[in-house]
Amino acid sequence: MEKTVLYQFLVEVPQAAAIWSALLVLALIVLTVLVARPERDRPEDDRSAPTVPSDRELAAAEATDLRRYAEEVAVAAAGAAQTARRRRDAWSTAQADLDRAWAAYDEADSAARRFAGAGALPTPRTPHTPAEYAARERHLHRAATAAYWRGDLTLRQLGDVFGHRAGWDPRLHPVEQEVRLARVVRDGRLAGYRAAQERERRAWRDAELAAEAARALATEAYAAAARVRPGRSAATRPASTAPARLVTARWRPARVG
Repeated sequence: MEKTVLYQFLVEVPQAAAIWSALLVLALIVLTVLVARPERDRPEDDRSAPTVPSDRELAAAEATDLRRYAEEVAVAAAGAAQTARRRRDAWSTAQADLDRAWAAYDEADSAARRFAGAGALPTPRTPHTPAEYAARERHLHRAATAAYWRGDLTLRQLGDVFGHRAGWDPRLHPVEQEVRLARVVRDGRLAGYRAAQERERRAWRDAELAAEAARALATEAYAAAARVRPGRSAATRPASTAPARLVTARWRPARVG
């Protein structure tokens, strides 16, 4: 048994030594190849290295960027100018509505004053009979319905009249009913005027902001276009020669009331 083990040891150890020697030689060969390869491949690596762009290429790239920016700003300026025109038209409409609302309120206020003067006179004496009260109620309903169709009363207010709510009393004399109806119409038109006034203020503010944005973008678009032109600068060209489509005329809406 001992001889067998000794025999295997003497046979297998030289084999292992030979294998390790072969692996060592192979590793040395690979290492030599890896060390020597950068020197052989250096010219190829140098050829594949990125080249530094020239001044002309840099100038061309910068000009392309400037031209693209100028086009984008020009489109934005044109859109802002259209928005400013729409906001100005909306303000003009709101101002016209405000003028009409004021005229309607002034008319209703004058009528209410006339009825108030008539109401200060003694109420005519009429017999307090069921027929008289029925006539007064019919008069109130006809007057309220006519005011509704004129747009002076809302549907809810008309319902209050027919339902005898919110202080509407059909037993009152027709003169007193007319005075109350005139006051309700005047108050309604006053509320309409105030709402129109608030809409006009918002429209005016929106129009001013849109006009200011359009002016700023028009100035920037002109400056960007001037930078694109060779040998030209925004400082050397007078501002009055800016393209008409990029310039938004300065305007300020007039205040009403």
